[in-house]
Amino acid sequence: MENKNFVGSFSLVLHAHLPWVLNYGVWPHGTNWVHEAAAETYIPLLMELNKLIDEGFTPKITIDITPVLCEMLAADVFKSGFIGYCKAKAAGALSDLEEFENRKDLGDTERANYIRMAKFWDEFYSRTVEYFEEINQDIMGEFRKLLKGGYLDITTCAATHGYAPLLSRESSINGQFKTAVNNYKKHFQQAPHGTWLAECAYRPGYNWKKPIGEDKPHYRPGVEKFLSKNNLKYFFIDTALLMGGTSQGVYAARFPLLQSLHEQMVKEYKHVDSDFPRSPLESYLLPNHDAKNPVSIFTRDENTGLLVWSGEHGYPATGGAYLDFHKKHYKDSMGGGSGLRYWKITSPKADMGAKMQYYMPDINDLLDQNAGHFKEAVKGVLKEYKDKSGKPGFLIAPYDAELFGHWWFEGVWFINRLIRFFATDSEVEMTHCHDYLDKNGMPDKQVSITEGSWGEGSSHYIWLNKENTWSWEKIYEVEDFVEELVTKYHQKEDPGLQRMLKQLCRENLLLQASDWQFLISTWSARDYAEQRLDAHYTHCKRLENMIERYATGEKPEIDEKEWEFLGLLEGNDSLFEEIDITAWVTDDWKE
Repeated sequence: MENKNFVGSFSLVLHAHLPWVLNYGVWPHGTNWVHEAAAETYIPLLMELNKLIDEGFTPKITIDITPVLCEMLAADVFKSGFIGYCKAKAAGALSDLEEFENRKDLGDTERANYIRMAKFWDEFYSRTVEYFEEINQDIMGEFRKLLKGGYLDITTCAATHGYAPLLSRESSINGQFKTAVNNYKKHFQQAPHGTWLAECAYRPGYNWKKPIGEDKPHYRPGVEKFLSKNNLKYFFIDTALLMGGTSQGVYAARFPLLQSLHEQMVKEYKHVDSDFPRSPLESYLLPNHDAKNPVSIFTRDENTGLLVWSGEHGYPATGGAYLDFHKKHYKDSMGGGSGLRYWKITSPKADMGAKMQYYMPDINDLLDQNAGHFKEAVKGVLKEYKDKSGKPGFLIAPYDAELFGHWWFEGVWFINRLIRFFATDSEVEMTHCHDYLDKNGMPDKQVSITEGSWGEGSSHYIWLNKENTWSWEKIYEVEDFVEELVTKYHQKEDPGLQRMLKQLCRENLLLQASDWQFLISTWSARDYAEQRLDAHYTHCKRLENMIERYATGEKPEIDEKEWEFLGLLEGNDSLFEEIDITAWVTDDWKE
């Protein structure tokens, strides 16, 4: 029987991603990024979801696990290193415990709180190792079980999080998504239904030209063309792209090359206004000018998003009792010590010295309050929409997965409560995108959307500015010769040549990761990002030279050191064993 009070559906969408860091450093930048995220986000999320299932709940979440992250979590080098990482953290907690027990400068209450938290950290990391062993060190296998059980809608993403609107070759975008779909099938034993666009960055079809270097405007199909080609049915966009926001132009004015690109889009792209009001609470089809198969979009709800991630108004910031991310316990300026956290946020503007002790019992009521408030906020937005439109809506709240557990330590417990609270409210449901489309079908309304991302000003600014222009010069150079070499030699059956071509495509993918521009622009791990860009560019150039000489029989022939170099790359950058190099053949992207 129809529930007349039903106001709509809600999907929590988590984007789980890290760049390929295995074999490229450990701490402070490198493999420990994956160790931290696995210990604080991925495994805690799995534990909470399975706990809910055991208690009779049916959690439904949409989560994107990027192909590059899938490959890292499945790698033997991650698995062995992760156990060592957790054991070191547990040992650090015991060392802290001994220190706190012997410190004479602490009052009884202060000492008791530090001791309590040190014991918690020991138990936390010891329990993580136990769980990791219980699941046979197979994090991907546990996510696959939840997918098969219908609890999760796991989407894919561009293979290495390549920033699609700025890539200059159709073969590059096709390579990112063809590799992604093949990798998804390997890890999840089925095809993906939807995808996350890296940085939620989209470009419609129009006469485009590269923002850097010599180039003539030429028609390029919209990004949906490559999703259609690879049987991906939906993706997510920021609100401004649906509603036709113009703030991108403001950010474009900061940088001449970006401004030129924006002006080209405004000049060439013909936006088609809808004869109906648009709403982020509806899904829409994109016009199929470029795409053979229908591709739909889901739009981020701005208001509920701010409730979680806003640095000033979000729950972690305003809930002063939550664990502070930044203040960590070190014994010296060189990083010696546990690096564990013992202090609460206190207030958004409190400096490190003003942080007060963390006391976990304080957060239970706060989590209930915040989760309840979030559920009611979602319900309020949906109710208002139904009152105006006469039909239930679908509210999408996307976040970086690592926000929950890693940045906001109690975030996975917040998700647990959200699922419980929505399960007991008959007027609104928490579901995932695949289930929503199964029940409601693909949308029947078509909209055209503008270009942009979920970055500053809905623009490309973070990924194209004066600090990282040089990276695109290298990417564009490599794109050109990768397509040329693969198109020329992909049919040759020589095993050595095929090895080189496959590794060239892997290095090209790694070079294209949008993480590098982000880290440069935000000055977080900037040196590391610049070194990685330069390393993968250098690898591509050396492989180009080897392939040309090997394929044509030119002197000097490939010597033993060059074969060793290839083997070293195959070991260090061992992702995507199943890579299909035909994705980079000039016309493979066409349907």
